[in-house]
Amino acid sequence: MPGLDSPAGPPTPPVPLAGLLALEELGLRLIAGPADAEVLWVHTSEMADPYPYLLGGELLLSAGVLLTDPDTYVARLVEAGAAALGFGVRPVHDTVPPALVAACERYGLPLVEVPPGTPFTAIARAVWGLMAAARHRELRRVTRAQQALATAAARPDPIPAVLHQLAVWLPGRAALLTADGEELHAAGRPPAPEVRAALTRLAGVLAPAGRPGPASATDTVGGCRLSAYALGGGQGLALTLATDHREPGDHTVAGIAVVLLSLLAAPHQGADAADRSAALVRLLLGADPADVAPLLHGDGPWTVVHARRSDGTAPDPLTAGALGAALGSALVDAGREAEAVRVLVPGAGRITPQPGWTLGASAPGPADALGEADTRAARALGRATATRAPLVADTPVTGLAALLPPGPAADRARTLLAPLTEPLAETLRCWLSLHGSWDRTAVSLSVHRNTVRQRIARCGALLGTDLDDMDVRTELWLALRQE
Repeated sequence: MPGLDSPAGPPTPPVPLAGLLALEELGLRLIAGPADAEVLWVHTSEMADPYPYLLGGELLLSAGVLLTDPDTYVARLVEAGAAALGFGVRPVHDTVPPALVAACERYGLPLVEVPPGTPFTAIARAVWGLMAAARHRELRRVTRAQQALATAAARPDPIPAVLHQLAVWLPGRAALLTADGEELHAAGRPPAPEVRAALTRLAGVLAPAGRPGPASATDTVGGCRLSAYALGGGQGLALTLATDHREPGDHTVAGIAVVLLSLLAAPHQGADAADRSAALVRLLLGADPADVAPLLHGDGPWTVVHARRSDGTAPDPLTAGALGAALGSALVDAGREAEAVRVLVPGAGRITPQPGWTLGASAPGPADALGEADTRAARALGRATATRAPLVADTPVTGLAALLPPGPAADRARTLLAPLTEPLAETLRCWLSLHGSWDRTAVSLSVHRNTVRQRIARCGALLGTDLDDMDVRTELWLALRQE
């Protein structure tokens, strides 16, 4: 049966148990159960029943201090979803208890013997090392796939070229279907008839962009992994994929293709919209923003919006694209992991809060000032995060500060702030904007509160001023606003 995509799993790829067993320095030995398990994390427990404290996917390490009923113990581990059991011999048990071996064999739980010379912490460290290596490989693969897809999007036949690259990076079949299930374009090896029929049915459960319902869905038919993604543009188009297996990063690669195909398949693009799509493709290909800015004409000015999910989860390209649509723009940078989503919104309209998001918005400005607007939007998002506000919008200098002569004021600001490095100046700016709150500044800058204290103390020493003095704070704030 087709199913909606579940929320993102752990932030790092799972580690094959076989890869851990292959590390000779650990001396681990599989003595029961299959070796094809995947480990999501490591947990150590000597409880008689650790079931309530397991999330599933763990390599549970134990020396069997309270092991009295191996059969019940293993049954509970399997029920909790543990990936494998690592049993340390000595000093409690000279060998792995035969009853435990028999129970693991009976329930199909991998049982690994840990020799006396291998600390449990060494096993945990090895798992984290394997995860980091796998994550690095995944990021490299996603980056290379993104470059290949962006290059394909710049070809004269962009839609077939993008589908071809998608079928290369996600080996199998990639196809673009109409709302009626007709195949417009396809690349890769033709699927079996039952797989083709299943892909059509899977695409049929998707909701058109802008309407309630799933934006993606998955299924498995005869060992073939199927995926379907709704494209933007209001035409009911869907991207379908049929692959022999799934790897970490596949969903991200598919999401990049969805964004590109949504842009490329958008009907009746005017000159302005075409230029903006060209600007996006050029940026994806590594063009200098200054060279791309002339393409962003039209209704300007432009507002830069930085956004993070309110629940702290990393948004995928589809979620980021939905945010862009809600803000009225297809120019979306989905970011990576903890990075913020960035949206370039045309016009000077008011940015409104969006459910499930924390937003920071720049003031509207011309295309040639997008770099400064990007910096101000990032600062606004930091302040929104620190104050738990759904939206903070940067505002131009107004009031008494606007009356200062720009030339002399800027010169005075540069002289006053000259002793400070950029990180110190940014910390001081954030700290002053948040009324001297250590905790909120730490949240805004994603650093420890002690780091904020040290930086502010350093600012005071370099400037030779008392930062508790309101006159000093006011002068510094005006100087920082001149930047």
